[in-house]
Amino acid sequence: MFRINNTFVGILHTLPLFLGLAAMGVSAYIRVHGDCQNVLKYPLLFSGLFVSVVSALGLVGALCRVNAALYLYLIATFFVILAFASFTLVALVVVTKGNAPHHASRVGFTVRDFSPWLRHYVSDDHNWDDTKRCFAQARICHGLAVDAHNVSLVFKHSTTTQFGCCKPPEQCRFKLNGTLWEAPKAGAAAEESDCRSWSNREEKMCFDCDSCKGGVLAGVRKQWRDMSIVNACVVLLLTIIYVFACYAIRNNRLEYSKYTAQRNMKMRILNSNHR
Repeated sequence: MFRINNTFVGILHTLPLFLGLAAMGVSAYIRVHGDCQNVLKYPLLFSGLFVSVVSALGLVGALCRVNAALYLYLIATFFVILAFASFTLVALVVVTKGNAPHHASRVGFTVRDFSPWLRHYVSDDHNWDDTKRCFAQARICHGLAVDAHNVSLVFKHSTTTQFGCCKPPEQCRFKLNGTLWEAPKAGAAAEESDCRSWSNREEKMCFDCDSCKGGVLAGVRKQWRDMSIVNACVVLLLTIIYVFACYAIRNNRLEYSKYTAQRNMKMRILNSNHR
């Protein structure tokens, strides 16, 4: 019958262990050097911690042939897989809901383009004030070097946050005069709230605009989408290793049965010699 070596199973457990440690490292990096949308900081930290602890438990059980550790690993891994799968499904629903038009990436996003769950991220005034303060400190619009000749090229390669927060919305029809945006002298577009919120000051720009919040949410949605893909891969990896761990338990049982049989045989031989 096909048997899987426990050493091989133990080596497999190092994959999610290092993956969990890497997730915690990325979380720490985001905390220190990340942008102003640190929405993945805590999900990466806690998921990496859980995966690392559970994988270490499976590693000890497989290499040291400790069935108790393997049983605990199987129970913990089952709930980890269930949690990751549920999180992935919820995240996919959240990022796919919305009514963003196909041309939104070219003309900019608005808050109404996203799911209600994502809207809550920017609808909370305290949260948004912290985000704006972070934008001003990070000077996210600094260094774009925009002028009348390269505006299309610059914002074509900018992030969605820069596109929504560092320039007036398209419908405002502002014109560049040197490096300053000027509002049209007349026209209904200039009456929109986003157009009135615009300022050429770097610490303000369009940070109070709906288009800025939409650009932020577009970035957040992309982060959650990427996280969902990674989670799906982790679920697949953990499921495969879970199956192999079951074989490791079986190997431990066979080894123990073999050891017990040999010990009983030796005892019978010793008893017969004494007679």
